[in-house]
Amino acid sequence: MNDCIIIGAGPAGLTAAIYLARFHLSIRLLDNGSSRAATIPRTRNHAGFPDGIPGRDLLGLMQAQAEQYGAVVEMVEATAIARDGENFVVSTTNGRLPACTVLLATGVVNNRPAMPDDLHDEALARGLIRYCPICDGYEVTDKRVGVIGDGAHGMREALFLRGYTRDLTLIAPSAALTLDPSCCAALDDGGILRVDGPCRGFAIEGDRIVVDTPAGALHFDSIYPAMGSVIRSKLAVAAGARATDEGCLEVDEHQRTSIPGLFAAGDVVRGLDQISHAMGEAGVAATAIRNLLADRHPIRR
Repeated sequence: MNDCIIIGAGPAGLTAAIYLARFHLSIRLLDNGSSRAATIPRTRNHAGFPDGIPGRDLLGLMQAQAEQYGAVVEMVEATAIARDGENFVVSTTNGRLPACTVLLATGVVNNRPAMPDDLHDEALARGLIRYCPICDGYEVTDKRVGVIGDGAHGMREALFLRGYTRDLTLIAPSAALTLDPSCCAALDDGGILRVDGPCRGFAIEGDRIVVDTPAGALHFDSIYPAMGSVIRSKLAVAAGARATDEGCLEVDEHQRTSIPGLFAAGDVVRGLDQISHAMGEAGVAATAIRNLLADRHPIRR
């Protein structure tokens, strides 16, 4: 019997694995290889790395640290979570695993512009596409930036980036922009240009990314898709956990979901979508898991 099965091997899942393993608990971490953090070319706002660190390198260091203390990492996809008395059974593509507790740290998936995967991956690696202005807005200081989005969400992302550059254009992804008068007024006040969609194609030319629109080809140093994301909470929701309309799992101050023994941390919970924030939630969840297990059976050496 595993003391805890962690589903998701991003910053939240790996942080929890480190904590729980150092509590001398039996930990199995399920990794399907899809952590969003692994796609970060280099994060420069994560404390302790003045020159930045690639997301994949950060995850590698965290996994090695968890395994050093006894956590078991398994490359497998979790397919279902079911109650078994006060415990759980997690179904995977490689069989069924019993656990006293489960921590869901599955994160989110960004909605991407309609472009070929190879072009998207090259643009992402070169900083021509960026998904997190909180993380890397500093890197586009005084550069020409396009925001692909619409409505209030697109407006808010463009206004956030206005703190880094004045050369901003909001582009609708698929049709004419749908902005209410207050959105238009805010964009005008910030000097942010507006261009109707659809975005009909993308290309890389030299050090710039080109967006083809009805208004013509627009060249940018970087573009930010502000198209939302898909929260990967379906395993917990299918098991009966409460979630918001958007799919974020509802948790209390100890990261406990509405199902006793099922915890959640990181981007799958409503929050800041930041590595540091996910890691903090994971530390809280891991400590709560340890204390729950100790209430059931004393943890002693």
